[in-house]
Amino acid sequence: MPPEPPLVLFDGVCNLCNASVYFLIRRDRTGALRYASLQSDLGRARLAALGLPPEYTDSIVFIENGRAFTRSAAALRLLPYLRWPWPLLGVLRLVPTALRDAAYDFIARYRYRWFGRQDECPLPRPEWRARFLD
Repeated sequence: MPPEPPLVLFDGVCNLCNASVYFLIRRDRTGALRYASLQSDLGRARLAALGLPPEYTDSIVFIENGRAFTRSAAALRLLPYLRWPWPLLGVLRLVPTALRDAAYDFIARYRYRWFGRQDECPLPRPEWRARFLD
């Protein structure tokens, strides 16, 4: 059985999160990444399998080779999938996790206020639909 493609779970009603997903899609070198909103049935099922509460929307969740990454670790794990020069930001791994996550949490705390939110997850563009699993 082939391995599951890497999966990005994101807050589907967050404008910043949706913009981030579109950023990833446009720069994904091989089209390897798949996406689902945290609020979808699939997203909630994956969260439960990972031991996270079904209403979890505090962070992006990146699932790769059966392992889950959240917060800054998730963002950094996505970089190798992107076209050059984005993988160069991997140097941020040298910053202590506590500092990276504090910056991540600060942005996450204010993302709705700064970037807004929608009542429901928007539909992806037709040419990207196959990359969304929910």
